Amino acid sequence: MTDRGSTVARPGAHGAGASSSVQRLALLFSRMWAWLFLALMVLFFVVAVPLSTGGSVDFLTIRNSQNILVAIVPVLLLGLGQTFVLIAAGIDLSVGWVMSLASVLSALALRDSFNSGAPLPIAVLAGLAAALAGAGAIGLVNGSIIAKLKVPAFIVTLGTSFIVRGVAYLMSENSTVIGLPAGVRAYGNDALMYYITGPGGGLYFLNRPEVGGELLRRMEMIFPYPVLAAAFVVALTMFLLHKTQFGRHTYAIGGSMDAAVRSGIPVDRHLIKVYILSSATAGVAGFLSTLRYTAGSAVIGDSLLMSSIAAVIIGGVSMFGGSGTVIGTVIGALIIAVLTTGLVMLNVDAFWQFIVVGAVVIIAVLIDQSRDLIMGKQRKGAAL
Repeated sequence: MTDRGSTVARPGAHGAGASSSVQRLALLFSRMWAWLFLALMVLFFVVAVPLSTGGSVDFLTIRNSQNILVAIVPVLLLGLGQTFVLIAAGIDLSVGWVMSLASVLSALALRDSFNSGAPLPIAVLAGLAAALAGAGAIGLVNGSIIAKLKVPAFIVTLGTSFIVRGVAYLMSENSTVIGLPAGVRAYGNDALMYYITGPGGGLYFLNRPEVGGELLRRMEMIFPYPVLAAAFVVALTMFLLHKTQFGRHTYAIGGSMDAAVRSGIPVDRHLIKVYILSSATAGVAGFLSTLRYTAGSAVIGDSLLMSSIAAVIIGGVSMFGGSGTVIGTVIGALIIAVLTTGLVMLNVDAFWQFIVVGAVVIIAVLIDQSRDLIMGKQRKGAAL
């Protein structure tokens, strides 16, 4: 006979507790693996690059870090819009060509407005407006067909990508849009700060020093303007996804569209907004590429679609909808940029870069599925 206050261990209780601890650790790893992978990858290249080059090249330098940040800007911007689409259980295959069309539209608007007598800052704003208007119109078409006509997002955005591709070629007359004012280059290539290392150097804020020779070779850019623009879009989308009703509705629709409809969420209207947002971030990417290269290109975004989707998946956004974060997409884009940059510095052939990135994407999907499995087991255990 036992006292009422005494505790009698149930058979298997210890094993269940151990299993629960393992599940919690596995769930924590599935959420943090991208951060750990990025840290280990940076550490690997910090050691491997100097060893492979005899100490003549370092991986972790100001110049290399800024080059990595500049390299991720278009992939990140495409991925930010794609993040909302995937969380809402959709997909947007048109963003690469939307970026290309936005580049052409912004270059044409910028050049024509400047040639018509508009000051350079006004001409630049005209280029941004043209990029956003053109891209937003495509997002409106995508979202309307998907939401109102119930055509699968894969089919709609695939078809749109071909249409947009043709329009971009037609508007650019199948060539690069050139003839932009020379001052445009400063908007796309200058930086917030400059640092000249060694004797005679120093830190320059909002002022590119007019130097040459040895000082020019020792001058480093810190926070180029495209990186600052991308950081602003990251902050804006983080607020939108995690702090507003728009973000909550996006998660709800991706988790269960039927439940979202029953709860009174205007699903059709919200999906249209999501696809407009996806195209708008691609439009910003196209505009920034025009500023960076002082030209509009009808093919600039062609190769970036898969990289942007890879960044989103690596960052932990579920392909089945309902989960994901903006900061995860940022980490995914950083992983791709660090990986490709490090492999180039190690003189690894380009095709190996595709193989490695593809392997990382598959690993990310497997980890995402394992996380869903663990959370399903936990919910089942709690119900029991």
